[in-house]
Amino acid sequence: MSNTSYSFKENSHVIVNQGGEKKVMKKILSVALSTAMAFSMFASVAFGADANLNPQQKFDVLKQASIMDGMPDGSAALDKTLTRAELAKIIVKSIGLEEVNATSYNDKNYSIHWARTFIEAATQAGILEGTDAAKKLFNPSGNVTVQELAAVLVRALKLEVPTETNNNASEWAKGYVEAAVKAGFIDSSAVFTANATRSQAIVAAYAIYEAAQVPTVKSYEVKDSKNVEFTLSNGEVVKVELEKALVPNTETEVTFKTAAGEEITAKITWVVTEATKVDSATADNLKEVIVNFDGKVDKKSAENKDNYTVKGKTVSSATLLEDGQSVKLLLTEASTLENQKETEVKVKNVKTATTAKLLEATVKFTPVDVKIPEASKVTGLGTKAFKVEFSEPVKMGTVVTSNNYKVDGKTIGATIDYSYPNVAILSTELSVGTHKLVVSNVEDFSGLKIAPVEIEFTVVEDTEAPQPVAVTTNDLREATIEFDEPIKSLDKAYFNSTVNGATFTKADINDNKVTLHFANPLNLTENTIYLEGVTDYSNNKANREIKVTPSLDTERPEVVKTEIKQDDTTKNHKVVIEFNKKLDVASAQNKDNYKITDKDGKVFSLTGLNKDGHPVLAPVYDSAKNTVTIDLASKLDDGVYTLDVSGVKDGAYVPNTILPFTTKISASSAINGEITRAWTQQSATEDFLYIQFSKAIKTDGEGSALIKAKYTFAGNALTDDQDVQLVTADTVRLVAPKGEFVDVAGLAKGAVQVVLIQDADGNYLVQPGTGYILNIAAADFGSSLIQVKSGADNVQATSREEVKVVFAGKLSTVSAGDFRVKVGAVDYAPSTATLSADRTTVTLKFTGDTNKLPADLTGAIIYTVSQANIVTQDNFGSKIAEITAASLKGVQDKIKPVLVKDSANRIFTASTVTADTYDITLLFNKNLNDAGTVTTLTSLFKVKIGGKDATVSGATLTNGSNTIVLRVVADATVTVDANSIVSVDFSGNEGIKAVVSTSGANVLENFNEAAKLGEVIVTP
Repeated sequence: MSNTSYSFKENSHVIVNQGGEKKVMKKILSVALSTAMAFSMFASVAFGADANLNPQQKFDVLKQASIMDGMPDGSAALDKTLTRAELAKIIVKSIGLEEVNATSYNDKNYSIHWARTFIEAATQAGILEGTDAAKKLFNPSGNVTVQELAAVLVRALKLEVPTETNNNASEWAKGYVEAAVKAGFIDSSAVFTANATRSQAIVAAYAIYEAAQVPTVKSYEVKDSKNVEFTLSNGEVVKVELEKALVPNTETEVTFKTAAGEEITAKITWVVTEATKVDSATADNLKEVIVNFDGKVDKKSAENKDNYTVKGKTVSSATLLEDGQSVKLLLTEASTLENQKETEVKVKNVKTATTAKLLEATVKFTPVDVKIPEASKVTGLGTKAFKVEFSEPVKMGTVVTSNNYKVDGKTIGATIDYSYPNVAILSTELSVGTHKLVVSNVEDFSGLKIAPVEIEFTVVEDTEAPQPVAVTTNDLREATIEFDEPIKSLDKAYFNSTVNGATFTKADINDNKVTLHFANPLNLTENTIYLEGVTDYSNNKANREIKVTPSLDTERPEVVKTEIKQDDTTKNHKVVIEFNKKLDVASAQNKDNYKITDKDGKVFSLTGLNKDGHPVLAPVYDSAKNTVTIDLASKLDDGVYTLDVSGVKDGAYVPNTILPFTTKISASSAINGEITRAWTQQSATEDFLYIQFSKAIKTDGEGSALIKAKYTFAGNALTDDQDVQLVTADTVRLVAPKGEFVDVAGLAKGAVQVVLIQDADGNYLVQPGTGYILNIAAADFGSSLIQVKSGADNVQATSREEVKVVFAGKLSTVSAGDFRVKVGAVDYAPSTATLSADRTTVTLKFTGDTNKLPADLTGAIIYTVSQANIVTQDNFGSKIAEITAASLKGVQDKIKPVLVKDSANRIFTASTVTADTYDITLLFNKNLNDAGTVTTLTSLFKVKIGGKDATVSGATLTNGSNTIVLRVVADATVTVDANSIVSVDFSGNEGIKAVVSTSGANVLENFNEAAKLGEVIVTP
């Protein structure tokens, strides 16, 4: 059973009736039941389910609900006749209408009648009518006939009135009576023209009351686009999660069930005043783009031109229009759109009006310039000049040609100043009074010429020099002063005084605004800007001044986007961090401000990161894009990592520092789409060419990998008897009759080419050198055995405990028992083996003191057990290929040299040379080479003895040894004893690579260690 739909609108959490219906209708809508419901509900009440309740019992229920009153003695008076006033109250109370305080009838004493507010409510709801329309009489004390009672009930409940009837009611009432009888309100044997009794009214009112107990929607709140919370008339709260997201500011019908299983349908509107998305972009000229949001946006971020990129063009300015949700982008003079050619605008980092949610989208649009430019406004500037404003940007060359202007029918000889994009100021002598201007031949940027239309303008005498009316500042070194009229020239400007470089270095005049650029910053407190020789176009000249207290930029820089990218050539990973504003270059490129750790925040070993997780290579800041790029100089394993950013400052004169920022970044998104592996198989009747990609591939739409036309074999399109089939999320196979793809030796008979394939995220797979064309040579279709990926860096030891092996295919099962590493004559068996998230890299762990790999891996190789005993395989059952004596793989030494303790557990040792001079010996896990000079090496060490800097006079490293000896002299003011703390700080090497390991050329990591002198001193 279902009630009819209700209509609501949400506005600041206030619920009002749709269409602004009168309050009197508020609740009638909530109980207006469908005909079907009325038939079933009321019939059961009158003659079925509640047949055991007699009229007296029903009266008692209605009295308890304050719907009916008894006689003064409390009795129900069931046999008494019903008056029109009593009926009005019963109907209003039963349906739940609100009483109306009005006076529409002229009956005697009507204004003070006890039932007036009920009569008015029923009348305005269209349920009751007066007895004399001309005299406006209602007759409250008049009796109600049974057929009149039927008509009122049918109107109140909006029951359908049948056209065919079978009753003896009056002609006008036959339809109403038929509907009331069928609904169970009135007994078919009743005398319809007789006066209705209170008993008959009680039976009908009770039926209405019972029906009204079905809960209705009292109010609702839209939590977000897919979640709505309804509050029902009985107090129940129902939370509804929608399958389809609501469209802002659009009425939507929602159906849900109550806890009792009753189904309710409500019409709701998600009223949104602030933007949720970039809606569209348009351009009706070739210099301005209007970006439309679907709601209000933040003015500051919306007017940041750096937040917009028009493809191939440069944005000069961004202006938020009066509606608060449209932004006008003005392109630079050198940038012009192409008429009727589709292009796009990229929007980023624009904030919503209140929630500060960042909006980002790329929107395509087609400029259509068909409007002829107009001279939209002409203003007299005294008797020596006038200003013309055009309706759109116009070409400077056509604007500054003076014979394109006629004043009072005559061509004028004027000097013309053009202000991009659409203002011309013409200097010429004019008399006081009204003049007529005709402009011709002025063109917009699509070549459309202005229509010569006569425009009147008025000239009055101007004897007043310009007055400044407003001033704004930008980061202390720039001030824009607005005047009450256009400015022709300015001789000099300075603030507070002419000393200390306070005089402006540059002044940009644009119509009535002058932007001053100062060499030195304004004071943070109030400043007086002095302007000398401010001249208007009537040659009125004066010195002016204006006071300003600068508004500092107090907004901290924020990270708005992070992503990992992979270099097309080296395949190394880069972390790109985008900020919301310009940065201080030094802090943006400070390695210490960035830290990359694993998903749990722990430091891990990577060529491009030092022991603390900071980048080895200096980050690169792109001021045009507000991005910082960190080159990791190596490849990350597929998976999730933690990025920390701190200490980065913006470019404000008084810099703001970013709040510490932490986020997770995924290396899987950075994997270039490529073909990982290809192999062949044959069945008794078919050939199969399997192609496995590095990422899950798209299987529908334009980028689908299942479109046969995207594949060619041996230079030919696939034929009707050949097909493309999806095997797994990242693998397809080409299928053909036996012998068409594979020769008798089981090898591919030709090369395969694949074009325009997208990954599951919609990114095109790109092959270096050929772009969207992916080629697989016949020779690349190897056996189903999975090989170690070619390239020296695909087998490498990252520490004494870890070796990584990259395979040319994705694995599903890996066994440590399949692998061995051999260094010299010693074999090392890994303790465990794990797979990376992308399933191509096997990490072998060597744990335990006796099983760790040596620090020097010169000549180290990796091999496997015999093919028959290999367990490691993919989900097709293909095993890795045995690494035999004929195919041994060298292990690339990526183990970084680090400082280690000696046999006596000392972090370093010190020996006395003289009373204040010491030799400090540092021991490392690997032999080292000095790639720099002695001077360079010495400069990398800082030593303190007793808390004060000691002098490092020398540093000795014999190439091929594992020790460095420092000669240091303690500060003369320090008293050195056994408790004096000696600290050795080695830093800067990761950038210049002055010290590297003999094997693998790995850079010696920075370190900072300290100990008591008495604990490390040795006797010479």
